[in-house]
Amino acid sequence: MSFWKVLFSAGIGWWMAGPIGGIMGLIIGNLINSAGDEVQRRPASTQHDGFVAALLVLMAAVMKSDGKILKSELDYVKAHLRTMFGEEQTAQALIILRDILKKDIPVQEVGHQIRVNLDYHARIQLLHILFGLGKADGVLHASELEVIHNIALALGISAPDYTSVLNMFYDNLESAYKILEVDASVTDEEVKKAYRKMAIRFHPDKVAHLGEEFQASAKDKFQKVNEAYERIRKERGMI
Repeated sequence: MSFWKVLFSAGIGWWMAGPIGGIMGLIIGNLINSAGDEVQRRPASTQHDGFVAALLVLMAAVMKSDGKILKSELDYVKAHLRTMFGEEQTAQALIILRDILKKDIPVQEVGHQIRVNLDYHARIQLLHILFGLGKADGVLHASELEVIHNIALALGISAPDYTSVLNMFYDNLESAYKILEVDASVTDEEVKKAYRKMAIRFHPDKVAHLGEEFQASAKDKFQKVNEAYERIRKERGMI
């Protein structure tokens, strides 16, 4: 099935309204007209479809943040979409993304719409993907961090969770503590307790409702929690 057909629910679905609908509605409408196909009404998968639509719009916002689109960013997006949707649907998704990049994206309004309609764990997953996109060239630039931070605020992501996910993209002991949301001065038992809490919070099952397509990214986030704990455990000589 075509990518736009995966998204389009004959007007059903929260993402077809509000600022996201304003950005994407005309694009998908033009694709439907150019394809000459009739779209069948189907039950809206509000979490899955909305997540995909939100992801494309927010990806575009991060890519536009420094005023230029880098090859490394496009490669990251292609690889990420390919993992989720396969070659054919990825090519179609990139056409939609290309047109989104030409539009102004009101981050605060888009973020509020997502916050109202997607659960917290799905919003955390969006944040993780956006940091990966920002780090695609090896560096999280100030302009990218500013946009992602503004997105996180609009999404209602807590400051500790924002810091935790951000530090998954750095490789040092200090970042390991920040991933677990604890200070380096805490006891071993507090480290273990923090690890158990974060392992539950960021477990892939928390976003299982989004579909199998997003499990690879969810597992990567979960793995970062495990790696942070192992790094701290070895540094402390914990049993």
